[in-house]
Amino acid sequence: MIRAIFYSRFDIHEGPQVIHQVPIDSITPSTLSTSDPLIHFPSISSTIIPRQDFCSLPLTVLSYPYRVLSHPVCLVSPLYPRNEFIFSFSLLLYHRTSITGYTSVVGKLATLFKHLEENTHFLSNDTSSPNTGKLYALCEILLEDLNNYCEAMIPIDKSNTLNIKLFPAYPPPSPLAPHHVPLATVRLSALTDSKWDPTMVRILPFIDGVSSIRGIARLADADYKMVREAIAHLVYYGCVVLLDVFNFNASYAPSSEIGLFVEDPEMQEEGRRYALLADTQQCATIRPEARQAQIDGARLLELYSSLKQGQSIKAWCMEHADIVDIIDVRRFITFGVIKGIVYRIHKYVTATSRSAGLSSTSGPGTVVGGKVFGDDRRVELARFLDGTHCFDEICTELMLSEKELLRRLKDFNDVQIIQK
Repeated sequence: MIRAIFYSRFDIHEGPQVIHQVPIDSITPSTLSTSDPLIHFPSISSTIIPRQDFCSLPLTVLSYPYRVLSHPVCLVSPLYPRNEFIFSFSLLLYHRTSITGYTSVVGKLATLFKHLEENTHFLSNDTSSPNTGKLYALCEILLEDLNNYCEAMIPIDKSNTLNIKLFPAYPPPSPLAPHHVPLATVRLSALTDSKWDPTMVRILPFIDGVSSIRGIARLADADYKMVREAIAHLVYYGCVVLLDVFNFNASYAPSSEIGLFVEDPEMQEEGRRYALLADTQQCATIRPEARQAQIDGARLLELYSSLKQGQSIKAWCMEHADIVDIIDVRRFITFGVIKGIVYRIHKYVTATSRSAGLSSTSGPGTVVGGKVFGDDRRVELARFLDGTHCFDEICTELMLSEKELLRRLKDFNDVQIIQK
């Protein structure tokens, strides 16, 4: 949020001066002002209106607890006193506010008014009193529109209009792994057009919250690196979230954030609608006792709280057989993970001795039907036995089921499975 906008220029008699400021008295107080300004302008005036060498560059000044963004401009002409006219439009932001989207604002203001001054002397001919006139009105509208609508379109004269839009700055997405599962948070098909990247369009039908990134590349018959890059863009703009591979052998547990679920009735209702199967009363496969089961916020909280480390989802379903007929277990778990009220407990395998990854009770490698068995297969698996690769990653990379992975691990000596 912009705390203030001000226009300043160099006066040949008094030095750097603030001409217009919104809100009034926020930068330099008037003689009738009873409140202190947000910053002490005299201490930073030589930076806001610098010497010619530092003009035409974006500048940032920290005046705790605020930060000033400026882009001073210096025009050289014999028409000006001392042959120079230096001005600057500046924004005042809280010091923790990201300046990424605001740098372009001061840059565009500098460029536009530089051209206006060169062509019509728009600024140097302004004789209005401080905090009055067309320039003050422009600063006032700009502050209000950017804070309320993140964009502004302000006519300056018959030929010029100021158009500015603030684009949100998102943090870079976390690294994507082949076993991550993208889940769409918006209707992606409604966003596509003819200008979209072909790989992006090709993978959209397979972003279903079930297939991993590696699996999507395989299903779409597309290059994995290009698929990962496309999904990274969707993650960056908040169109998809990344989940773990869901399977009934996995374990989940409630997180410390489950209190948010208790305090938020809207989240409880959202979770109920998301997890509940439709038409439970008409479905013939649902047992009579399950039809009478009630799902509300308290019941959902009880179900989430019953998840625990060391218990698989399969075992959890057997304990809650009266309820699993009327809820979609995958969507129930997915909702908890997205909201941060439950977390996945991953399994990691680590070699407890230096030679464990390569020592085996099996015989030498053999090729049968184009598939490699024996030593080469063990070497391929051994590179994952350092305790940093979860079962999901190993199964995705080697295209194995968890059952097959566990069977292969029995061929190794001195390996340990850790859950965390």
